Amino acid sequence: MFSYRLVRLIESHADALAEGLEERVQTCPQVTHFRRVPPHELRERVYEIYRHLGEWLLGKNEQDIEHRYREIGARRARQKVPLSEVVQAIVLTKENLWEFLKSEAVMDRAIEIMGELELLQMLEMFFDRAIYYAAVGYEQELAGASSDERVARAC
Repeated sequence: MFSYRLVRLIESHADALAEGLEERVQTCPQVTHFRRVPPHELRERVYEIYRHLGEWLLGKNEQDIEHRYREIGARRARQKVPLSEVVQAIVLTKENLWEFLKSEAVMDRAIEIMGELELLQMLEMFFDRAIYYAAVGYEQELAGASSDERVARAC
């Protein structure tokens, strides 16, 4: 019952969605340190999610999401972006998608509505996992950096 129509709509507008998120990050006062991330890097990561949304929702498993977002969390820690801003950037990614869906989606029939609700639930679960694993990767990167510093001081 999953709404393939909406997934295809999102995937076909991935470039515009990524551009919209890039603009949001540049103007949002809650993610000022996130501007340390090269704009092309942010755009590529977000484009990848939007462009391959069907694959992320249906073809990827928990370990795939864990691997990807732990890596992103660790990278943001190395870039000295506060964890709160990493979480907020993921939330902005989700909000950007919701606003797009609200402006583009037209629900005609009850079955289609159920498919769209199922899609929204899957998206919510995906972004919740993304936030969790980004935080885990971030914390592990900081813990590793702290233990590296202790070893360096001991030598």
